[in-house]
Amino acid sequence: MIIDISQGLSPGMAGFPGDAAYDESWTFRLGPFCPVNVSRVSLSVHCGTHADAPLHYDRDGATAGEVALEPYLGPCRVVDARGTGPLCLPGEIATALDNAPPRILLRLVDACDAKVWPSGFRALSAATIELLASRGVMLVGIDTPSVDPETSKELEAHHACRRAGMRILENLVLAHVAPGDYELIALPLKFENLDASPVRAVLRRQ
Repeated sequence: MIIDISQGLSPGMAGFPGDAAYDESWTFRLGPFCPVNVSRVSLSVHCGTHADAPLHYDRDGATAGEVALEPYLGPCRVVDARGTGPLCLPGEIATALDNAPPRILLRLVDACDAKVWPSGFRALSAATIELLASRGVMLVGIDTPSVDPETSKELEAHHACRRAGMRILENLVLAHVAPGDYELIALPLKFENLDASPVRAVLRRQ
């Protein structure tokens, strides 16, 4: 059974304030003198469900096309980490990490509307990233736009991921997924010069 955990991409979807909006148009349309439809898109690489590459927060970090693919493919655990605080703290997920696989997806909110920017969204503390790293986690995914708060300039959680060599997935859709263990498939595109990539993220039951 395949479970799609990706946001849909369409005009009008919400993006980080000031970032490039998603747009789409047609280069060719089927008709009497044209045998095909051909479309084109313009978007921030952080639109929708995406993988942050280290270059996003590290001047010398790897691009989306350079990162190893192993973290984005393999056993994972979905953890219900909803709470009332602005940050998910270590104590809120510690008991869910026993014998966990090396990929952890955290449900932080009840649900997200891709057309509405979730101002004040719940994010992760650096200490939570450090806990995950201590358990051998190589990838963390969340269902909000960033592992750091919207207004953060220090990006403490991103840099904790950098220090741990941990990969990041953001804007997942987890409201319809029961906590438990799955196989994750969420490969980034091979953008050789860019700091992130949209992904089509899916889960398969183990």
